[in-house]
Amino acid sequence: MTIKVVRGNPTPEELAAALAVVRARAAAAAAIPPGVARHSDSWADPARIATHRLPQPSPTAWSRTYWPG
Repeated sequence: MTIKVVRGNPTPEELAAALAVVRARAAAAAAIPPGVARHSDSWADPARIATHRLPQPSPTAWSRTYWPG
């Protein structure tokens, strides 16, 4: 696995902390036995955002896109 810093200039401590988190998540994912259903992250579920039909196009449609009215 290769990780590349695209923007910014992290300190060695910041880089080590970020890599520790990535390694811990990878180790936790690898520790789940095969065949066991994984718990999906609800924040990553697109259905969480689009629970209602989108409004019809109009001058005020932008204000109703994500907030139930």
